[in-house]
Formats: sequence, C-alpha cells, structure tokens
Amino acid sequence: MNAKDKLSTENIPAHIAVIMDGNGRWAKAKGEHRVFGHQNGVAAVRNVTEASAEIGVKVLTLYTFSTENWNRPKDEVDALMTMLVKTISEEEKTLMDNDIALKAIGDLAALPAQTGLALSEMINKTAQNKKMQLVLALNYSSRWEITQAFKNMAKDVEQGLLASEEITQQTVNQYLTTKDLPDPDLLIRTSGEYRLSNFLLWQVAYSELYFSDVLWPDFSKEEFYQAVVAYQQRERRFGKISEQLQ
Repeated sequence: MNAKDKLSTENIPAHIAVIMDGNGRWAKAKGEHRVFGHQNGVAAVRNVTEASAEIGVKVLTLYTFSTENWNRPKDEVDALMTMLVKTISEEEKTLMDNDIALKAIGDLAALPAQTGLALSEMINKTAQNKKMQLVLALNYSSRWEITQAFKNMAKDVEQGLLASEEITQQTVNQYLTTKDLPDPDLLIRTSGEYRLSNFLLWQVAYSELYFSDVLWPDFSKEEFYQAVVAYQQRERRFGKISEQLQ
C-alpha cells in the first residue's frame, strides 16, 4: 500500500508550507554545479504542486528564494533568477490544468525586472483559478516581513489610523504578507536539516513540523504523501490537553 492510500480525506491540511532544501548537495554528489540541482528541483516542485491539488490542499507555500540568498555566488543567483522566469512560463499548463492560482509573498519590488514581470503576468493569468493557491515566497524572510509590519503599524499609529493600545495578534496578522492566507497546518523541510531558516516564523507557531532526509530533487509525490500521513497521525492541541479535545 502506498502512502496516498493511507490518507484520510477528513483531515487534509488546508495549508502546507515547504522549505525546499538540498539542491546544491544533490548536484555536488553527482559532480555537478549547484545550478544543476536547482534545475532538477523543478520536477519536485511540479510533483508536490500536483499532489497537493489532487488531495485537496487549499494553499501550498514554497520557500523559493530568501532575502539572505542574495549572498550566494553571483553566478548562482543570476542562474536562479533566469531559471525562475523560464519555469514560471513553462508551468502555465500545470497551473491551468490543475485550477491553481499563483501568488507571491516577499519584497517583490526588489526582484530583477524580468523576474518581476514574468511573475506578475502569471499571477494575473491564473487569478481566476479556484482549486488551490500556490504561493512563492520570493525575496522573503520572516524577520524582513515582521520588521515591515512594525514599520507600517508605527506609521499608521503616527497618522492616527491605528491606536497602539488596540494592537492585538490579529492586528499584527493584518500587516503581514500572509494576511489573506490561513496559517500553515504543516511545514515540511527536506534534506535532513532541522531549522526554519527565517521562514514564516510568526505563522508556524502551531504548525506541525515534518523533516525529511530526502534531498529536494528526489522528493517525490510518495514522499509528500508520507509527510501528510505523518501529520494525520498527530494530535493538534493548540495549548489544550487531550481530554479537552475529546
């Protein structure tokens, strides 16, 4: 029996976030440049996107490029930006066939012009799709996001649009780039690393975390389903005790 057959249709996570890690090590193990790993990671993105749509996930957020990734070698960053433009264009059929709307979070204004244009065009083309939202976290980091939220809140307090004593957790949520999205139910990280790497730190406060040793280019639909099965076997208490849930 494969993992998909073990899934309960009654407990599918509404929002899954993924830290796609291991492209560089995958390429290095094969004696190739890191960019080769990124190129082969595209198939895993397609697999996980299709698998999410198939089982009824409503939001899939992929950590695509962090604000810290600009510090990588220039040839790798340039190749990633070029590949991103190409991939966005080539995956239009996947998005349309699966009724998936593309969205993005992060400091998008700082992306190269060609990358930003390709992203904007595909977001507009898929805007009417309803089955699932595929959210790319691009030029994103959680500390950047929270800092921006604080700046915008402070500005609104100065202008009399927001009273400081009225600020709640719900207020903070409304100043985040994810304000229109539910918090992730499940966060998956591949490649055997056990850290969040500045990704959705506010939003994953009560998310279930799943760490896989598989490097991202080898992360298949079966691996993805195994992560969801593991999620379904857990008890989410949100600060309560088991007896209260029963």
